[in-house]
Amino acid sequence: MLLAETLAALNVHPSGSYVDCTLGTGGHAQAILEKAQPDGRLLGIDADSTALSIAAQRLDRFGDAAILVNGNFERLREIAMTAGWQSADGILLDLGLSTLELARRERGFSFQAEGPLDMRFDPHRQRLTAEQIVNDWSESQIAEALFRYGEERKSRQIARAIVVRRPIRSTMELARIVEQAVGGRRGRTHPATRTFQALRIVVNHELKALETVLPQARDLLAPGGRLVVISYHSLEDRIVKNFLRLESGGCICPPHLPVCVCGQTTRLRPVGKGAIMPSEAEIAVNPSSRSARLRVAEKV
Repeated sequence: MLLAETLAALNVHPSGSYVDCTLGTGGHAQAILEKAQPDGRLLGIDADSTALSIAAQRLDRFGDAAILVNGNFERLREIAMTAGWQSADGILLDLGLSTLELARRERGFSFQAEGPLDMRFDPHRQRLTAEQIVNDWSESQIAEALFRYGEERKSRQIARAIVVRRPIRSTMELARIVEQAVGGRRGRTHPATRTFQALRIVVNHELKALETVLPQARDLLAPGGRLVVISYHSLEDRIVKNFLRLESGGCICPPHLPVCVCGQTTRLRPVGKGAIMPSEAEIAVNPSSRSARLRVAEKV
């Protein structure tokens, strides 16, 4: 996703050090390491152990230049310190679901394939599942989650339908309930899209993890290093945009104060104007890239 744009935004150069916080099966990481030869290195992090094993095979030819860690990127500082990394020339966060996760029906991410209502990025370490939410949470809790994390305008109707039809055990069953609750399909987007997005975000604490990792990434960057974030919905993009605005704005004290007391300094400089979006050519090949937004900033 946005591969050429990502490499350009990271300003990858030979001998550079890069962190891929969302390694997946290693597509971005491979391209970064190829461009960073002969002495470049990469620290790859992913919560999904299956994806990590696929990435390990893909990156095996780079030897010790690729260090891969099974963990959540919200522990970036700890993971980097354990790996002996003091700084990085570029840090990448590609926040979308990988094709692998969507394709594995047993993970429960897709409403287009029959599977259990799981949705955990790391089934070995996480306890809360989507099935527990739809079957154990109150109607008001479900409605609030769908509205807040899925920006679903018909959250109350959907929550009511879920409660009435409980217990719900599979992805397709939930998708049918949502579709019926909103009165069927209209347009290209499946009616269950926002519901599944909201459940996935809640299960994996995605927004909290993003808020946690951004300042860690800022601190880990070397001067002149680049932070690149690719988001796929407005909630993520808003967090990134607000963070970059704050980090690039300097003092935030009220204007009536004679001296600065906030201690806020300009630490990141946005690169380019606004977000970079996929080309029409990429969207034609990969329609799921349509919602992608790439933002980049440089360490001052």
